[in-house]
Amino acid sequence: MILEKLLAEIQSGGTLEVRALADRLGTTPALVEAMLEHLERSGLLKAYQGCDGACTGCGLKSTCLRPDMPNGMRIWQG
Repeated sequence: MILEKLLAEIQSGGTLEVRALADRLGTTPALVEAMLEHLERSGLLKAYQGCDGACTGCGLKSTCLRPDMPNGMRIWQG
C-alpha cells in the first residue's frame, strides 16, 4: 500500500522533499501532500514545530530557511 510505503520512507530518516517522495513512490507531489496530511490527522505523523527563529546550531536550519521556500517548508516527524 502506498500510504505504508510513504510512512516507511519518512520513518527511515533523512531529509526528503515532497517531490523526491513522489518520485520514489511513483505518484504526484499533490498526492504525497494529501497522504502526509492524512497521516498527521491519524496521529501517525506530526508536523515539526519550528524553533521561532532560534536557528543557530540547528540541524534543520538549511531545510527550513531555504531561500526558494519563502514561507518555509513543512517538516514531518514519524
